[in-house]
Amino acid sequence: MKTLKINCNNQSFILHPFGVAFWEDKEMLLIADVHLGKVTHFRKHGSAVPQASIYHNFEQLSVITDYFNPKTICFLGDLFHSYVNNEWILFKDWVKKFNREIVLISGNHDVIATSMYEEINVIVKKEWLINGFLLTHYPESRNDLFNFSGHIHPGIRLQGLGKQSLKVSCFLRKKQQMIFPAFGNFTGKFIIKPDPTDQVYVNTNEEVIEIELNSARMNLKE
Repeated sequence: MKTLKINCNNQSFILHPFGVAFWEDKEMLLIADVHLGKVTHFRKHGSAVPQASIYHNFEQLSVITDYFNPKTICFLGDLFHSYVNNEWILFKDWVKKFNREIVLISGNHDVIATSMYEEINVIVKKEWLINGFLLTHYPESRNDLFNFSGHIHPGIRLQGLGKQSLKVSCFLRKKQQMIFPAFGNFTGKFIIKPDPTDQVYVNTNEEVIEIELNSARMNLKE
């Protein structure tokens, strides 16, 4: 897979096609909107979602931590979709295997008691101010801080020369802010309309690509 290195406030970050960023100086992996438990929640309420989908997020988490070998993972909110279900057991097993610092910035879906996270050594914060960066779930604009957040699940519609179109997830970067795509495989996308001064980094299955916003269309492979 082909990653993309970017610079924010004189710090280097590596964007990965899974929709995560690795903060090189801190050896920290930033991940937004995993929504663990969502597949089980929907299956419980009668949705025809394959049971194998339950394990997809955990497999992706293992792949990405093996790839970057981070000292810390910071989840930018909505780690779990709702209350505790069977996927909590899988998460506990994964945390034990990872065995390094995990921080959760609580989001609107994070309703599981903080004490349950503390029991498995996951640190829960409302926000995290670190080295001039503000890590939150909701996008924030505050003083001269650079904000990393999730919540929006940004995506963009790309149109090809043959009028074909494709919706893909993306990182949306503004002057002092970057909104992460959702990591979870069962989350959906909010199609954005970026400003001309924004930067958009698209996630394909194999690479992260910065697209030209001043172009009316982008060529897509047939």
